[in-house]
Amino acid sequence: MSDIFLNVVPVFLLILIGWLIVRIGYLKATVGDGLSDFVFRVAVPVLLFRTIAEADFSGSSPWLLWVAYFSGVAVTWGLGHFAATLLFGRDARIGVLAGVSSAFANNVFIGLPLVSRNVGEEGLVALSILLSVHLPVMMIAGTVLMERAERKTNGKAAQSPLRLLRGIMRNLVRNPLVIGLALGALYHLLGTPLGGPVKIVVDQIAAVAAPAALISIGMALDKYGLSGNLGLAGVTTCLKLVVLPATVFAACHLLALDHAWTAALVLTSSVPTGVNAWLIANHFNVGHGLASSTITLTTALGVISVSAWAFILL
Repeated sequence: MSDIFLNVVPVFLLILIGWLIVRIGYLKATVGDGLSDFVFRVAVPVLLFRTIAEADFSGSSPWLLWVAYFSGVAVTWGLGHFAATLLFGRDARIGVLAGVSSAFANNVFIGLPLVSRNVGEEGLVALSILLSVHLPVMMIAGTVLMERAERKTNGKAAQSPLRLLRGIMRNLVRNPLVIGLALGALYHLLGTPLGGPVKIVVDQIAAVAAPAALISIGMALDKYGLSGNLGLAGVTTCLKLVVLPATVFAACHLLALDHAWTAALVLTSSVPTGVNAWLIANHFNVGHGLASSTITLTTALGVISVSAWAFILL
C-alpha cells in the first residue's frame, strides 16, 4: 500500500501545487497557459517520439488493446448520454457532452505520468499505442455526434460529411501529439538507436513532460470550477472514475491482455476527464457548466479512484 501511495499521491500533489500557485496569486493563470502549450507542443511529443522510437513491439498486436479500451469507452459514453437525456431530460447536445465527459480521459497530461511511475516503459508503450488512435477516434466521434445532435435540436443545416471530416483531419495532421507519434514510428522503422547528444537532449526534454504537465493541469483548474449541473456532473464523474476503468478492466481480462498492458489501460482510463470535453463544449457553445464541473470533480476525487485501481492492479 505504501508503494501505491508513493506512486499515485505525488501525481495529484503536483496538480495541487499548480492550483495553489494560481489560487494564491503567486503566478498568473496565463503562465499556466504557456506551460501547457510547452507541454502539449514540445515535451509530450518528444516523450511519445522517444517511447515509440525505442519500443520493442515484437509479438505485440495493437488490435486487442484498442478493442479493450474502446469497448469500455463505448459503454461509458452510452451510459452518460442516456443519463443526461432520459434521467435528467436534457437535449441531445447535452447527451453527447455527457458521454464525452464520462469517457474522455486525460491520457496525456495525467495518464502518461501515472503509467510511467506505476507500470514503467512497457506501460508507456501500451499507452503510446492507444494514443496513436485515441485523439482521432474521440474527436471524430464527438464532433460528428454533436453535429447530428445540433441538427436534431435546432434544425441546423447538415454540414457535408466530407467537409466535416476534412476539417477534423486537417486539425489532427497539425496536432503535435500525432506528429510526435508519427516521427517516432518512422524513426523506429529505420532501426537506428538514439545516441549521443541527440539522445541526451531527447531524454532531458522527455523528463520534463510529466511534472510540467501535472502542474499545468493544476494551474488551469481555477478557470473551470463548479458551475452548475452538479447532479448530472456527479453522474458523469462516477461513470468516468468507476465505470470506465471497470469496463476496460473486464475487457482486458476477457481478451487476455498481459498484466502490464492491462494495468496501463485501466490506470489511464481511471484518471480525471480531459480538457477536450470543455473544448468541445466551447466549440459548439453548449454545456460549458457540465464539462467544467466534471473536470473539476474528477480531478478532486481522482486521487481516491486512481489509488483504488492501483491497489487492485499492482
